Amino acid sequence: MCGIVGAAARRDIVPVLLEGLRRLEYRGYDSCGVAVIDGGTMRRIVSVSRVADLGARIQSEATHGSTGIAHTRWATHGAPATQNAHPLVSRDEIALVHNGIIENYEELRAELRRAGYEFAGETDTEVVAHLIHSVYRGRLVEAVRQAVKRLKGAYAIAVVATREAGRVVGARSGSPLVVGIGEREFFLASDALALAGATDRVAYLEDGDIAEVSDEGWTVQDAQGRPAAREVRKVQAGAANVELGPYRHFMQKEIFEQPRAVSDTLEGVLGIAPELFGNDARAVLERADSVLILACGTSYYAGLVARQWVETLAGLPCSVEIASEYRYRDSVPNPRTLVVLVSQSGETADTLAALRHAQSLGQQATLAICNVATSSMMRMTRLRYLTHAGVEVGVASTKAFTTQLVALFLLALTLAKLRNRLTEEKEKTYLHQLRHLPAALGAVLALEPQVIAWSERFAKKSHALFLGRGLHYPIALEGALKLKEISYIHAEAYPAGELKHGPLALVTEEMPVVTVAPNDALLEKLKSNMQEVRARGGELYVFADADTQISPSLGVNVIRLPEHYGLLSPILHVVPLQLLAYHAALSRGTDVDKPRNLAKSVTVE
Repeated sequence: MCGIVGAAARRDIVPVLLEGLRRLEYRGYDSCGVAVIDGGTMRRIVSVSRVADLGARIQSEATHGSTGIAHTRWATHGAPATQNAHPLVSRDEIALVHNGIIENYEELRAELRRAGYEFAGETDTEVVAHLIHSVYRGRLVEAVRQAVKRLKGAYAIAVVATREAGRVVGARSGSPLVVGIGEREFFLASDALALAGATDRVAYLEDGDIAEVSDEGWTVQDAQGRPAAREVRKVQAGAANVELGPYRHFMQKEIFEQPRAVSDTLEGVLGIAPELFGNDARAVLERADSVLILACGTSYYAGLVARQWVETLAGLPCSVEIASEYRYRDSVPNPRTLVVLVSQSGETADTLAALRHAQSLGQQATLAICNVATSSMMRMTRLRYLTHAGVEVGVASTKAFTTQLVALFLLALTLAKLRNRLTEEKEKTYLHQLRHLPAALGAVLALEPQVIAWSERFAKKSHALFLGRGLHYPIALEGALKLKEISYIHAEAYPAGELKHGPLALVTEEMPVVTVAPNDALLEKLKSNMQEVRARGGELYVFADADTQISPSLGVNVIRLPEHYGLLSPILHVVPLQLLAYHAALSRGTDVDKPRNLAKSVTVE
């Protein structure tokens, strides 16, 4: 992973390839490159810097061609180094880019070495390039078809051959790939966004598909080698949304876009009804006797909040599992369980694999909550809810998280209403609170100057502890994740009641302790936990509701949120934690939007 672009046209496609890579930069990467065929000759240029550097090198070497592939790579096998950067080439004849992980690459590498192939780098991808070359007899699509039969793992690939200038072949299994349809020019990409400006017509490939594009047209074979028709859709890639505008970083922009994102996600919600989740949602949701939420990272924390909403409002048992763990243990399937998948991109490999596993166990009542309408996840589930966060460029998720929470709250209310646990009066109250959320978020964002003052002190620290209770423990987890993701300050989060069971040993005057303190039923318990910190010399940084009676004092720093928001309070309390992480990272001079070692869309296990 992370990004693939390929093109076959009757013009120089190098600018198209570079622009596609630029649009995919937000996903995170540590090297990039292009390979084009020019007069029967392969030209490969790679960089371990940014796409802008790659573009400058291409311009200086006057590289051009009408057929080519390009890639941004996030390292899995092999260090971020020139010899490992994609495209990878086999004997100056086959060039290939690849997203995913080939699990049997060591076995194939040994076989290919015996056949006389030499390996320049450490990647699993180079194995695929040599494997295709070893079976290539003049028809690239046939060589790809033979080669992918031997691959185990996940892949999306795009391949070119010097003997077939004007042709690009792609294949996918477990990793997304789309065909772009233009006027006498055709494209391959891992994301339709990469093709914005070149075409808005795309066809989504299915697992096992092999696609062939040229300047004359495109064809698809399915996993059995039969011609396959794939629907062409017109997509809005949202290109305008990826412009930075007046903000310093995309993360900052996206934090401040949250009122609008929440408003857009609620657009059209006139009342609580199953049809919010699909035309046949009523029967599916009525039949459900439990809920299972599968997600990773930030989306997992959204699920932890939702568990309490579902159990409190709907009275249904709800479990939340890390998607990467779920399919590797013996679980007890229940065909009446509603399986909810939560993902910003809808292409998270672990979550998609968990979805397939749940379906294989007979759990067919599936619901996707996702920010990308055309994603694999949205096409694979029976029900769906599209959040309208817009394109999220910053690797550390912000507005996607808050809009996921909004969608999950709507789900909890819907399940409650179907079970006669939501009165008309309560429904009106919750709808009013939801509609007021954008204004409430705006009031919280106005606290930024106070958060900046704290962040300058945090920037000098190496460790931090985050505490929360009940609904707000997952928010403490999310705050700690944000801080370590972008500032590289080590941060841990705990339920505050767990302090005395171990974490209290870490507390000193050098360990800032961030506390999420809403005015809820657990407030007095939380205050006792805060006293445990002060008694050990720890310094508290408390995000409190206005009426919590927590006052600043020696070792106790307090920022007051404007109002308590009941069950929806987590959506407000996460915002100052996002601001704290952002401004601490700013003070430390890190690459906020592209933190080291991380990628935006995690399309490998």
